[in-house]
Amino acid sequence: MFFMEKTAYFHMIGNKNGVTLQLQGDWRVESLDQIEKSFNQLLSKLSKVERITLDLKRLNHIDTGAMVFFISMRKRIKKIAKVRAVHIPDEFCRMFKLVNRYTSPPPQHKRGPLDIIADFFADIGKKGEAMLGDFILFLNFLGQTTLAFAHLLRRPSLFRHKETATNIYKAGTTAMPIITLSAFLVGIVIAFQSAVQLQKYGANIFIVDMIGISIPRELSPLITAIIVAGRSGSSYTAQIGVMKITEEIDAMKTMGFEIFRFLVLPRVIAMMIALPLLIFFADIVGIYGGLLVAKLQLDISPAQFLDRLHNEVDVRHYYVGLFKGPFFAFIIAAIGCFRGFQVSGNTESIGRYTTISVVNAIFLVIAMDAIFSVIFTELDI
Repeated sequence: MFFMEKTAYFHMIGNKNGVTLQLQGDWRVESLDQIEKSFNQLLSKLSKVERITLDLKRLNHIDTGAMVFFISMRKRIKKIAKVRAVHIPDEFCRMFKLVNRYTSPPPQHKRGPLDIIADFFADIGKKGEAMLGDFILFLNFLGQTTLAFAHLLRRPSLFRHKETATNIYKAGTTAMPIITLSAFLVGIVIAFQSAVQLQKYGANIFIVDMIGISIPRELSPLITAIIVAGRSGSSYTAQIGVMKITEEIDAMKTMGFEIFRFLVLPRVIAMMIALPLLIFFADIVGIYGGLLVAKLQLDISPAQFLDRLHNEVDVRHYYVGLFKGPFFAFIIAAIGCFRGFQVSGNTESIGRYTTISVVNAIFLVIAMDAIFSVIFTELDI
């Protein structure tokens, strides 16, 4: 069946076995709407043929924008039938190669096992470089904090009493409810699990030794520090981050304020005061939880429990836990402030660095606790 269609920019002749599509006229950017409309009118008949020949003999001119449409049109036709082009002018050929080079997606490189391994090590290298950069920046932050603290020792009158007291209240007093609940539950869990095993051997009274050593020496400092890191450390990052985004810190620098004395030292000093007190409070609550389980599960009276605790558990275990407090507090406060100063750009950055702050603080607290455990064990303390 022979058919023929003609528009301003196309002349189509052929049958169901093959079609010759002649491109004609001037193809310019300003005419693209009409060219596309003409092509869409012919597309229904092109879908029924097996071979399509693009004849460029009557194409007078084509610019870059129209060439982009031609490339797109050619791809659509190739999905329908076999395509070939005839009577291609040299200028058209050069422009086609140039435009096609920048409009076609780059060839996909087939990834092999070596590429995957190389990417893995490249990612490790990038993360290692980022960690090294953060470590150097953190050392610089610690150096500036130390200088600010030394300057404060030389001139104690510059100490910001009200801000430090406010931060002690926020980091310490307001944290007592959650610390109370957590320490009490930890004391109950440790005592209950121990009681089940000690009953088997008739060594009920030794639950006092286990509670009296494990809670004040290890569990109370660690649990308290982790809670404070998630609660107060994150708030330090968010507070300083908001000040960074709203340019309050830049304004303070412009007015000659010492940023570390005004923002960092009150938070660090307050945390180093508040955390040991919270640990001492958690010791009392945790031991009370153990006492309650000993009474209910092992029938050990409170008087027996306290007498055994006083006679058999050395006071050095409490000192060890309290000794860790200022170190944990310094890590939490320093990481929180440091990450706050890294916030930039938008509010999304606050959330990201707050999360990083909490993760870093908790990890370093656990790592430092492990180091302390090894040191104290080697020193037989």
